[in-house]
Amino acid sequence: MGRGTANDAGAGEGHTVAEETNGRRAAVDEQRAGGWEPAAEAPEAPLVRQVSRIVLLDPDDRILLLHGFEPDRPADTWWFTPGGGLEGTESHEAAARRELAEETGITDAVLGPVLWKRRCAFPFDGRRWEQDEWYYLGRTERTATHMGGQTDLERRSVSGLRWWTSEELSASHETVYPTRLAELLRTLLDDGPPDAPVLLETEQA
Repeated sequence: MGRGTANDAGAGEGHTVAEETNGRRAAVDEQRAGGWEPAAEAPEAPLVRQVSRIVLLDPDDRILLLHGFEPDRPADTWWFTPGGGLEGTESHEAAARRELAEETGITDAVLGPVLWKRRCAFPFDGRRWEQDEWYYLGRTERTATHMGGQTDLERRSVSGLRWWTSEELSASHETVYPTRLAELLRTLLDDGPPDAPVLLETEQA
């Protein structure tokens, strides 16, 4: 038998599949007329990227920041701490060390505790990013940097690095992430690392 006959699975005796389908559509239309709508499918939740970052300090307590920009809008710039996403089964600490080496060339940093944790979401390079970020304290004797290990995206979106004093950061009017970094750094230098990671406010752009 061909499809659409009374013998097809799901069709009642003496009725075609087309008649069954039309009947179901009519029932749905009637329910909609009464104010009922079929439930919409829930949107797929965005993947949360796990990220490690480093608050890297030199012997003079200066912090190292990268100067980033939107690839399609080079005038849209900001400063941020070194770091990036975990790869495979990599631990947060291993990711922090790898990203620091790739982005700055610094491989001798001594990592301390996790200082802060933050959830953030933002548009960048044509897509939406949602991240859970861990900020490690790092110390280094080396201040020379090398950006040769950057990824293709980093080469298209990072223009340089700079060591900042706490005073310079507090006086700056440039965009810095996390947004309270100047205040957080001053507290870190005055009081030392917290006993447990501080949960920063969620940031969304």
